[in-house]
Amino acid sequence: MDRTIKQTRTIHTTFTATRAEGDNQDMFIEGYFAVFGRETELWPGAFEEIAPGSFDETLGNDIRALTNHETRLVLGRNKANTLELRADSHGLWGRVKINPKDTDAINTYERVKRGDVDQCSFGFNITSETTDWRDDGSVKWTITGIDLWEVSVCTFPAYEDTGVQARKAEVSQYKQRQLELRKKQLKERLKKGC
Repeated sequence: MDRTIKQTRTIHTTFTATRAEGDNQDMFIEGYFAVFGRETELWPGAFEEIAPGSFDETLGNDIRALTNHETRLVLGRNKANTLELRADSHGLWGRVKINPKDTDAINTYERVKRGDVDQCSFGFNITSETTDWRDDGSVKWTITGIDLWEVSVCTFPAYEDTGVQARKAEVSQYKQRQLELRKKQLKERLKKGC
């Protein structure tokens, strides 16, 4: 797979919108942006899973929290201490501190609070993975290394077409190689039988 293709992945999650107690009335959106060990079907016969530890080398990057992957709708940024990210045994957890003077951020916060928006996505490049070509003809990728560049609170999250298309091309190439190998083996058996 071409590692230069930026990927996005989506999960349905339970985000919460909270306010700090007491005099500090800070608002936060928090929840899991990625879950480890959950096999996701990209299309029939093609699966993907994120391994624990896959975010270990990337959480120091300059990462933004966005609304719907819109770069103009920045909710927070880890370098500005308005986005907190950490990986635990369950997945990649995040907490975004909402800017009370940003109406777009307040609107997103209120939509999460009401439950109108409860999905998320994250944008990344794959730095390492394993591929399991299964006997039943299916394939499973286990992502073991991620270069994370953004997390998003989303209304309608979806896999980015380029990422899935790259996966499909990889499967097609593998199947073509398998077919060529079978043809070669058949020709050799025919030669030996003649």
